[in-house]
Amino acid sequence: MEVLVINQSEVRQLLPMGECINLMAEALKALSRGDALNPPRQAMWLPDKTGLLGMMPACTGDRKLMGLKAVSVFPGNQGTEFDSHQGVVLLFETAHGRLLSILDATAITAIRTAAVSGAATRLLAREDARRLAVLGSGVQAHSHLEAMLLVRNIKRVKVWSRTQAHAVSFVKQIRERSGVEAEVTASAREAVEGTDLICTNTSSPEPVLMGEWIAPGAHINAVGSSAAQARELDAAAVVKSRLFVDSRSSAVHEAGDFIVPKKDGIIGDDHIKGEIGEVLLGRVTGRESSEEITLFKSVGLAVEDVAAGDFVYRKAMERNKGLWVELGGQRC
Repeated sequence: MEVLVINQSEVRQLLPMGECINLMAEALKALSRGDALNPPRQAMWLPDKTGLLGMMPACTGDRKLMGLKAVSVFPGNQGTEFDSHQGVVLLFETAHGRLLSILDATAITAIRTAAVSGAATRLLAREDARRLAVLGSGVQAHSHLEAMLLVRNIKRVKVWSRTQAHAVSFVKQIRERSGVEAEVTASAREAVEGTDLICTNTSSPEPVLMGEWIAPGAHINAVGSSAAQARELDAAAVVKSRLFVDSRSSAVHEAGDFIVPKKDGIIGDDHIKGEIGEVLLGRVTGRESSEEITLFKSVGLAVEDVAAGDFVYRKAMERNKGLWVELGGQRC
């Protein structure tokens, strides 16, 4: 049997950010309705903790598909020619378990992660949010900028990164590609103070965003960490925010930004106000006032990868993209 292999550049062509934002909103609604399965991910760390292999399965009910993302995560790749997340998404049909497609996971992860933040921002950020702070300058910083420009009329961007040269390059690209006013700041605090919208996209295991810096009415997308022991926000930032997540079950086991202050007895499970899917379904209220601070904590879900993979797979067949490879699957 033949399997369609779709490479990195083809995924980027077939998965535009604007369409992916809407696609992720539907995937999150399906998860919150109970129409999709998203079991806990598994991770195998290397003995020296320099990297891991993550395995993330999911099943969507509407198209009768199941899939798996197998991805390596190497934070030390920042600043090299290699992405920190590399791997494949495997897409199967559920009638006979036939493998349909092998897709590049680097591009899918980069796009769908920012698209989920885009969906959350569209729900939770103030309509008049114009000033954006981006902490980090890697792949997700670039993807998040694209998503934020689509969902809010951003007029000014401030960028902070631990590697200033990367921040300078990022700001140059912002000016050239979008025409938006952008600047590099000397500190994370300088980037954040007075902004309406904050995206934390770092690989830091320790907080880079402090609660005392955050202005009333701001919205935060925290996506850099997805491990119980790592966090980008200090406890004060989480406490003063109305917290929303992609998945409650995943957040309580994997979101260090929530888990650490919970272990310290500062907050409880009830600090999570709801899933983004629940807000989209009208089951949970999103932003309640112009002065409150909202926080979306993302850990990333396999159901997002499967939904994105399905979308790209169908587009590839329509447009005759990808490479068909004989892999078998029939009875020997």
